[in-house]
Amino acid sequence: MSTKNSTHAPFPGHPGAARRVSDLLPVFPWDKLEPYKATALAHPGGLCDFSVGTPVDPVPEVIQKALAAATDTPGYPTVWGPLELREAIAGWLRRRLGARIGPQAVLPTVGSKELVAWLPTQLGLGPGDQVAYPRLAYPTYEVGARLCGAEPVEYDSVDELDGSRVRLLWVNSPSNPTGRVLGARELRRAVEWAREHRALLVSDECYLELGWEAEPVSVLHPEVCGEGGHEGLLAVHSLSKRSNLAGYRASFVAGDPVVVGELLEVRKHGGMIVPAPVQAATAAALGDDAHVAEQRERYAARRAALRGALEAYGFRIEHSEASLYLWATQDRPCWETVAELAGLGILVAPGDFYGPAGGRFVRVAFTATDERVAAAVERLRAAAAAR
Repeated sequence: MSTKNSTHAPFPGHPGAARRVSDLLPVFPWDKLEPYKATALAHPGGLCDFSVGTPVDPVPEVIQKALAAATDTPGYPTVWGPLELREAIAGWLRRRLGARIGPQAVLPTVGSKELVAWLPTQLGLGPGDQVAYPRLAYPTYEVGARLCGAEPVEYDSVDELDGSRVRLLWVNSPSNPTGRVLGARELRRAVEWAREHRALLVSDECYLELGWEAEPVSVLHPEVCGEGGHEGLLAVHSLSKRSNLAGYRASFVAGDPVVVGELLEVRKHGGMIVPAPVQAATAAALGDDAHVAEQRERYAARRAALRGALEAYGFRIEHSEASLYLWATQDRPCWETVAELAGLGILVAPGDFYGPAGGRFVRVAFTATDERVAAAVERLRAAAAAR
């Protein structure tokens, strides 16, 4: 046995290894919340968790039945999925979003987060390229840039970006975390900028069906994309929130058929395949609007109750005209607010998870059960009265 192991390079994946991927990435933000979760769990009335925003309501029966009917599928599914699935996706895009699109321009994905994280890599981006995303944003946009060695760049306005270097431009409406909705004019300006500079514009529209005080519009709508059609544009959608399918990892990307075709070829080699039963469930979910309306009613009631209680407690709510979150501030550092609410057994997400610009906000998800929302409302009101 060699006695010189101490002089050898570390195994790949071990600390000190060359090009250790985790060293390129930020600390996983949710790990920072664990001590505050422990505090909230210790509350005599139990935890009211409004942090991650995971669905808690039942999967609609029409979707469960479609999944069950497709469980006897021993063969390999395809990355693109059957024509019936792609027609269901394209049909939903036409019916609900007004997009002029066919089944050749859509692709199912294994959850939207997977696509966001790996899209720059699958498009061949790398060192020297920039991936731009909103200053307050879902952290995985940055992760996707870092995984391929591109430079992550934040922006407030596309006009402040370097058009010679940006190769992928993310827009997000309705926004996570703020719930802000971009109007058709703002989206058109982003499309024009991206086309002028030959950057691919990717619109994260996962909350598009959850508008409350504004009506979100898709980048694929003719009013936004214009005569150029979908060239240079992609839209990302998820069924996690609108259909309670976070556990299914059901999502898709649609838009420029040339780019969709390139992603298909790359993903074939990577085996990035949505399981056949989930493909069947996705088609069923997109064909049924009734369960979406029912779920919206649940969320609307929870949103109204939490918003009223937070405002009575002393919070100011900004934006929040869509999505599943209230963007709330007490005009103090976000972690102080997280700690204060944890003492009431209420767990929320600190705003700086989404960038330094969120440092005085918290994100409050209204995806908890009616019972947990009612418990939190009572605690907030009691604490406000005791001041």
